[in-house]
Amino acid sequence: MPKVTLEDAVVHYDRTGGGPALLLLHGTAASREQWGPLIAEAGGFTVLAPDFPGSGLTTDRGGPLTVETLAAQAAAVLDHAGVDAAHVVGHSLGGVVAAHLAGTRPDRVRSAVLHAAWPVTDVRQDAEFRYWLDLLAHGHATFARMLPLMAFGPRYWEQATAESNEQLVKVLETVIEPGADRQIEADRGVDLRPVLGQITAPVLVLGSAHDRIVTADQQRELVAAIPGARAAEIDAGHGAPAERPDEFVRLVLDFVSAAL
Repeated sequence: MPKVTLEDAVVHYDRTGGGPALLLLHGTAASREQWGPLIAEAGGFTVLAPDFPGSGLTTDRGGPLTVETLAAQAAAVLDHAGVDAAHVVGHSLGGVVAAHLAGTRPDRVRSAVLHAAWPVTDVRQDAEFRYWLDLLAHGHATFARMLPLMAFGPRYWEQATAESNEQLVKVLETVIEPGADRQIEADRGVDLRPVLGQITAPVLVLGSAHDRIVTADQQRELVAAIPGARAAEIDAGHGAPAERPDEFVRLVLDFVSAAL
């Protein structure tokens, strides 16, 4: 697996396929593994999928994480891969990082899909993120039990049983990354407002109809702040890439392919 060193971080990333570059940035407590369904359908693209510090194989000294640091690491992955500019897809924290990269390095971003991103962390969100940190302090099992409640919408619960949900909780417990708390702290410090107006690439702000973390007002604020941004919505919760993978992949690839 390729890796690039930037300051104290050794950033590992997957590289697959061939064609225009597609950079995938994962969400809080996840890793590059979250992109499996999208990578499987992204024929014709060179897919680059890094791990943020605290996730997967990427290592650093364990200090505080910021959106600026994560965006710099994403740019370093492009440099290491020999890519001048990429289509960028981000989920949640990854969507925030993608927006920051697009606003501060517009020459590196050909298009961007921002799913479940937000312009600035408000008091309500900060209270949610503090709650997550409290749950993590009690162990991954407690945090995992919250995740379906937080991440999935009515379509999931309509078909779930108590048994199937318990099985999912057990799986989630095993995939929560060790650096989840550091990434949540990065979530708490999000403020994209100074950079959103500098984005020049085509942008799709992809919202989830049943997102408990990012409100409809925040989605509208994000669209309004990015010049020429388009908006779309998926019938899912915050965790749409896992809850409705087929529809999520279709929406992302349709937009990115139109921007080629």
